[in-house]
Amino acid sequence: MPTSRPPATKAPILRTLCATALIALQVLSPVPASAQLLPGMGDGGEMTASAERQLGDRIVRELYRDTDYIDDPVMVEYVDDIWQKLKAAARVRGDLTPELDERFAWTVLLGRDRNINAFALPGGYLGVNLGLIGVVGSRDELATVLGHELSHVTQRHIARMLTKQSRDMPLLIAAMVLGALAAAKSKNGDVGQAMVMGGQALAVQNQLNFSRDMEREADRVGFGVMTQAGFSPQGAAAMFEKLQYAARLNDNGSYPYLRSHPLNSERIADMQGRFQLRPGVQPVMPLVMDHAMVSARARVLSRPGVDVLRLWVEAAGSGEFAKAAPAQQAGMLYAAAFAATELRDFTVARALASRLRERTASDAPAARLARLLAAETELAAGQPGRAAALLDVRARERPEMMLSAQAAASLRAPAPMVAPLRDWVATHPRDAGVWRMLAQLYNAQNEPLRAIRAEAEANVAILDYAGARDRFKAAQDLMRRPGGAPVDHYEASIIDTRAREVEQLAREQFAEDKKPM
Repeated sequence: MPTSRPPATKAPILRTLCATALIALQVLSPVPASAQLLPGMGDGGEMTASAERQLGDRIVRELYRDTDYIDDPVMVEYVDDIWQKLKAAARVRGDLTPELDERFAWTVLLGRDRNINAFALPGGYLGVNLGLIGVVGSRDELATVLGHELSHVTQRHIARMLTKQSRDMPLLIAAMVLGALAAAKSKNGDVGQAMVMGGQALAVQNQLNFSRDMEREADRVGFGVMTQAGFSPQGAAAMFEKLQYAARLNDNGSYPYLRSHPLNSERIADMQGRFQLRPGVQPVMPLVMDHAMVSARARVLSRPGVDVLRLWVEAAGSGEFAKAAPAQQAGMLYAAAFAATELRDFTVARALASRLRERTASDAPAARLARLLAAETELAAGQPGRAAALLDVRARERPEMMLSAQAAASLRAPAPMVAPLRDWVATHPRDAGVWRMLAQLYNAQNEPLRAIRAEAEANVAILDYAGARDRFKAAQDLMRRPGGAPVDHYEASIIDTRAREVEQLAREQFAEDKKPM
């Protein structure tokens, strides 16, 4: 008598169950006891510093291509000054180890996004939205956020989180196996689905608990770093008050920092306890002129729209302006003058810039920012000579050099600025903005070979090795072109060497890109 065959529909279920069980056996197989321990504070678990840096490079390469990415010399200088002080403090405290100091990028990227947010990325990269800089009331408040994010990196939180996720994977697979078994036994798919979802929920809860521990650790370490760096604990108090206020408003979407850094009552109480350890600490920070001006610049650069820019121009002549404190007036005038420049109303912009320079004359840092803005306005108005008259070509600060170089290129008199920029990239080889400006100067000097090499180095700086390879190849083709201009053999040697190095980097990057993120 022929045996009855099972329904055809059961075969796929059994095959799926067997496949799931095999996967589970692979993942759930015993591991050494040392591998089962959670990574300790500051320990990245299985992910090495080099692997984390590679992951960060892959992410940041895309951010460099994002239209929101901005390399504004004034903003970069302001943020980097705080960042470098925090890094130095982290070294002194021992939070930043020599290995991480050497292997990680320690680079801050600014974005035009108006959302109030900052975020740590793998490998020592940090993203900061202009929206955050536009609302913080002092550099101490900004240092609070940057110190917190720096501590996420120094404590290897990203690596530890990835390690934790890999260790939670067996829980998810076990839930899948048990769910499939339950569904097969009960002939009710809802039972199996419920078990799978329960396993997922438990894994998510484990991640949340782990994340909260990391936030508390970043609070503690970050507070120590920012105070060690010389920033006032009042800045931390003021920043937490802002975040608390936003949390009470249930966060309308303008504070993504709250969603990635939830302010539960325990964290708030812990930070308030730290403030109370310092007698006389008050959460109110005085507004200073240069910060008010940088904050205003951030708001304008975040592209708020024509109507908002016009409102800021009008605000400089309002009754509210007359009632404002001097630092607030400086910020309002800066926003108005910069907004008028963006609107290309240069007559109004010049008048406002003149008022700003009068208002800031007694404050050296603010007076410098006012002068730089006036030069920027003249360049935008097509008056490089006037801009050059406002600048000191001997200055070696990045904002001055970039504006002076822009004026020199426009005047077709680049020679005085070539050497300063060349010296700068010798010590800051990953500064793509200066490399690009140097390329403009070389073109203005009719030195196409050096210009192409500078363009290639700019691509290297933003991790676009394929683009850099193409530019170096173009430089080599130019060198070998019959009847071309005489070639500087020293420059040719550099180009050939760098071309080989970048070719290798491009191949490694191509191979890395094939791997899953």
